[in-house]
Amino acid sequence: MIRDLHPESDLAAVAAFLDESADYWLLADGHAPGPTAAAEFFTDCPPNCDPAASRRLGLFVGGRLSGLAELAFGFPVAGDAFLGLMILAPRMRGQGQGQRLLAHVESLARAAKAPALYLGVIEANPRGRAFWDRHGFRPTGVTRTDARNTFHRLVKAL
Repeated sequence: MIRDLHPESDLAAVAAFLDESADYWLLADGHAPGPTAAAEFFTDCPPNCDPAASRRLGLFVGGRLSGLAELAFGFPVAGDAFLGLMILAPRMRGQGQGQRLLAHVESLARAAKAPALYLGVIEANPRGRAFWDRHGFRPTGVTRTDARNTFHRLVKAL
C-alpha cells in the first residue's frame, strides 16, 4: 500500500524508518539522520515550492513503513515536479518495490499536469543512478558540488 503520510500520525514511523535506512544518510551526509530528521521530512522542499502542496508518501509492506518519497511541485520551474527524496529500507531493496513507488509518484505528477519529473542523485550512489537510468531519467547537465558530494540533476518527460 502507498499512502500519504502525516506528521501527526506518522512521525514515529518515519523516525524509525530513517534509523533503519541510515546507510543512505551515511553515504550522503557522512552521519546518521539526527533527531529532527523525521520532522524535517514533512517540511523540507525545493526552492520556490510550497511545502503544503508537496506529497509525503509512504510505501507499506506487511503493515510496516518500507519506503518514503517526497514529491514537490514548482521546481525547477513552475509546473514541474521534483522528487526530493525516494528511499527504500535496506530490507526492501532489489525486490521491485522501488519501481512500484516510482510508478505511483509518476502517476501523481501526471495527474498534476507536470510536463516533467526532476530529481537529484549523488555521484557517490552508483546503484541509485543505475535505478534512475533504467527508469528513463536522463541528465539535464545541471551539476552541483558541495563539500561532500556532487549532485546530478536528472529529468524524465511525462
